Amino acid sequence: MAELPTGFWGGWIAVLTLVSLAGLAWFALSVYHAKVDEQHEGPVWDGNLREDANPVPVWWFWLLLSLLIVSVIYLMLYPGLGPYRGMLKWSSGARIAQSESLYRAEFGERRQTIADGGLTTLHADPRVMASAKRVYDRNCAVCHGYDATGQASLFPDLTDNVWQWGGTPDQIEYTIRNGRNAVMPSWSNALGEDGVKNVADYVLAMGTDGGQEHAGRAQYDQMCSACHGVTGEGTAALGAPNLTDDVWLYGASAEAIQKSIADGRTGVMPAFGERLDNTQVRLLVALLTEDAPPALLPRAPVD
Repeated sequence: MAELPTGFWGGWIAVLTLVSLAGLAWFALSVYHAKVDEQHEGPVWDGNLREDANPVPVWWFWLLLSLLIVSVIYLMLYPGLGPYRGMLKWSSGARIAQSESLYRAEFGERRQTIADGGLTTLHADPRVMASAKRVYDRNCAVCHGYDATGQASLFPDLTDNVWQWGGTPDQIEYTIRNGRNAVMPSWSNALGEDGVKNVADYVLAMGTDGGQEHAGRAQYDQMCSACHGVTGEGTAALGAPNLTDDVWLYGASAEAIQKSIADGRTGVMPAFGERLDNTQVRLLVALLTEDAPPALLPRAPVD
C-alpha cells in the first residue's frame, strides 16, 4: 500500500491545502487593513460602546502571518501536499521500519532464542515467565480474566487443565494462532421440549447407576454421541467437550444444559496469528503449560 495518496485523491488534498493557505493569507491581510467604521449604526451599550469602534489588534496580524509562514515551511519539509513527499522525505512508515530495525538489532537474538526454546527451559526462567504474563494481560485477560479463571460463563477457565480443543502444547499453539469456532447446533426442532429435557437429564446422570436405563439415553446416542462420544468423554478434534468431568462453561444447572442443547452454542475464540509474533505465541504457550497455573503467578507491573 502506498504511504501517500496518489492520483485524484492526492491532487484533491493538495488543492484543499493550498486553498486553506490562501484563505489564511487573505484573513491575515484583512486583519492588517481593517479600518474603523465611523458611520456604523449598530447597537450601542453603556452610551459609547458599539461594534467596529476600535481597530483589530495588530498582534492578530503578526500571529496569523507567523502561522502562515510556519505552515509553508512545514509543507516544504514534510508531506502535506498530496503526493509530494517533502524535502526531508519523511514518512511514518520509514520511522516505523527504522524503529523495528533498531529493536531487532538489540533484542532479535534473545527473542529468537525464546521462540525456539524448549518449554522446560522457558518455565525455569522467571524473566521469561514475567514477560509471558504481560503478553497474556494485554491480549487474553479481557476475556479470560487476569487470573485466567474465565468469566461471564462465556470464556473458559485456563487453569483447570481442561481443554476443549486439546491441551498439548501444539494444540494450544494452534488455538492461539488460528482461533476456534464452536459448532454446537440447536437441537430444539429435532428433540422437542420433552426430548431436550430428557437428554439434559441423561447428561447429568452420566456415570451414575441410573444413567444406563435413563429415558434420554437413546436420544443422546442418536443425536449427540457422534461428537461427544458414547460415554460422553468428548472429542477434542471436534471441540466437543467432555460431559463427564463436571466442568461446564455455560453453567451446570439443568436449565443451563437444556439451553445449550436447545439453542446450541457458537462461541468464538479469535485468531491471534497475525497480531502476535512467534515469540509472543511461544510465551503464551509456555505460560499456559506451566505447572503453576497463571492464576498463581504474580501480576506483572504495568509499564
